[in-house]
Amino acid sequence: MQTEKVIDHIVSWLKDYATNARVNGFVVGVSGGIDSAVTSSLCAETGLKVLCIEMPIHQAASHVTRAQEHISQLKQRYPNVDDTRVDLTPVFEEFRTEVSLDGKQEVVDMALANTRARLRMTTLYYHAGLLGLLVAGTGNKVEDFGVGFYTKYGDGGVDLSPIADLLKSEVYAIGEALKVPESIMKATPSDGLFGDARSDEDQIGASYPELEWAMQMQDEGKTENDFDGRQREVFKIYMDYNRRNQHKMIPIPICQIPKDLK
Repeated sequence: MQTEKVIDHIVSWLKDYATNARVNGFVVGVSGGIDSAVTSSLCAETGLKVLCIEMPIHQAASHVTRAQEHISQLKQRYPNVDDTRVDLTPVFEEFRTEVSLDGKQEVVDMALANTRARLRMTTLYYHAGLLGLLVAGTGNKVEDFGVGFYTKYGDGGVDLSPIADLLKSEVYAIGEALKVPESIMKATPSDGLFGDARSDEDQIGASYPELEWAMQMQDEGKTENDFDGRQREVFKIYMDYNRRNQHKMIPIPICQIPKDLK
């Protein structure tokens, strides 16, 4: 990958899109992870207004520290970057008191995790509407189009996706070029939606390098029967997620009414 040229291309694309949309810039939810760090850095490179928002909900201290380190560095380097912090923990806890928590614990936990992401989306759009900004998505290609590892109408609810055509390894390459803090570059990827130490790999069952490999194999038309051992296991994991999460990756189905019925 021609890293510097890719950076220039994304920055130019962001700037052109914002100009054509007649908005002032971008709002980005900053979590302390590599994807949000790279996305906010690319937005900052445009010279347009960038609002970085921290939105903790029982957040791990390490995530908070990394997010704050990144935001502080961005503000030092880019005069167009501002930040705010919205503690959504009380909102989330109030929500919990108003809904039924009956059912299998793992199902309840997943529903609540997705609720966290959707509360954050609502917060981002509130500030975007207030300040005339676009919500910049932070999903990469593996998450958005491979395994669908995001929350529908949560972190998947965005106006534009600057890094969604980049594999996770490519996001790291851009992060290095944009001088993302070392603490973020070395951190284990985690969506932080459960308030514990579980990583993305813990949840999915495969690492991002493994998922990138499986995505490439899918593009080449391979099937599960082409592999054995760990490769077969990884490919099966990838394809199971890919099939299960197609509803996230395709446009909302519309029931077309035949003309003779209208």
